[in-house]
Amino acid sequence: MLIDTHAHVNFRSFKDDAEQTLKRALDAGIFVVNVGSQIDTSRQAAELAGKFPEGVYAAIGLHPEHTHSQYVDEEETHFKTREEDFNESWYEELVAHPKVVGIGECGLDYYRLPENVSLHEQVKQKQIEVFKKQIRFAKKHNKALIVHSRPEKGSDELYEHMLQIFAEEEIKKLRFVVHSYTHTPEFLQKFLDLGAFVSFNGIITFDKTGNMEELVKMAPLDRILLETDCPYLAPIPMRGKRNEPGYVRFVAEHLAKLKGVELQEAENLTTRNAKTLFGI
Repeated sequence: MLIDTHAHVNFRSFKDDAEQTLKRALDAGIFVVNVGSQIDTSRQAAELAGKFPEGVYAAIGLHPEHTHSQYVDEEETHFKTREEDFNESWYEELVAHPKVVGIGECGLDYYRLPENVSLHEQVKQKQIEVFKKQIRFAKKHNKALIVHSRPEKGSDELYEHMLQIFAEEEIKKLRFVVHSYTHTPEFLQKFLDLGAFVSFNGIITFDKTGNMEELVKMAPLDRILLETDCPYLAPIPMRGKRNEPGYVRFVAEHLAKLKGVELQEAENLTTRNAKTLFGI
């Protein structure tokens, strides 16, 4: 079996066939963790998980993109974010759900900042404050933390900030994963040294820079998770299509090839890692 540890079947791209998509994954032997990006999609993730007796789980949290209002243009979707703060009482209502296994995705995103440069520091500080709140919330409820990190091009500032936050908040006391990591091997090693898991998705199948291959090869198999981040980042051979949890198998196949191991070993180890992280 496989576990797609980071899916968004709770997003509007799946508004007409979310349950059918999840059933396809389950029928193929793939469990799914649907991840929230703000309160509405977090509620939807929990509701979807509750519709299946096993195999579908939820994470709840506030994505850094939603801490300030902006227009977002991503693969498969275009939307204007609604500015939101991490209202702990809202998330307290959800965290008691038996299928909620994680907090996130949360973290820092400096890739898309306001055109008004004078607002950059204000936006970054808001993201940092909200991230810290969610780290504390995850500790309070003994839930895994799903960390989003997307830097400004050509800058390490985000990762320096993240390491400072991890030190201040004693991240070693928490189970956490750095999802869809694409930055340098040096910072990945720093996260691994703190006990992090790292998750890889379809990017490893189509990256032509060689960076993702290096990251996969350096990450120990006992720290790697698989994900799709659907509806985004469909792997080869599904490029151009809406991504979905069932396509995590293509990620597993490519990861096994890069690591030089049998597919079954890659499946077994990444599934065990996911169960350890999320307590499932």
